[in-house]
Amino acid sequence: MGKTVLYLAMSVDGYIADQRGGVSWLTGDGSEPDAPGSYPAFYETVDTIVMGWTTYHQLATELAPDSWPYQGCPCYVVTHRQEADREEVCFWHGEPAALADKLKTEREGNIWICGGASVAGQLLRAGRIDKLWLSIIPTVLGKGVRLFPELAQELPLTLVGTEHWNGIVDLVYEKR
Repeated sequence: MGKTVLYLAMSVDGYIADQRGGVSWLTGDGSEPDAPGSYPAFYETVDTIVMGWTTYHQLATELAPDSWPYQGCPCYVVTHRQEADREEVCFWHGEPAALADKLKTEREGNIWICGGASVAGQLLRAGRIDKLWLSIIPTVLGKGVRLFPELAQELPLTLVGTEHWNGIVDLVYEKR
């Protein structure tokens, strides 16, 4: 059975994008510019990717317009838009929690909740995130797109890992 993993980078003050949705600030402090960080090792564990429309659109039109960055890995885009499925990209028109439940029974590896804030928030509220892997970028934005939504109840976590590289601190939690 697969596990849903929210693997995201955020500013020290909890934002995943600036006010305009930009992510150009997602860099370390330059102290270890050649450090690969946690992404390569994490991505090797990924079986399936889930993201919202905004994240997908930003990838497809701005960050990687010429080449889909997740070749060979099935990707589900949660959206209300009526889009035709593409090679390795399926557009999901239902609730994110239903998709998470479906994928957890069908997949064996990690189901990467890649973004954005809306999908992550809905899955957190529904209790469908098994692990939070947060890369804390050494930047304070002050405003922007906040990662965590208001929750109806507390979400207790257990710290299962930490690492740091290039001024970025990874905090890995599982729900208790």
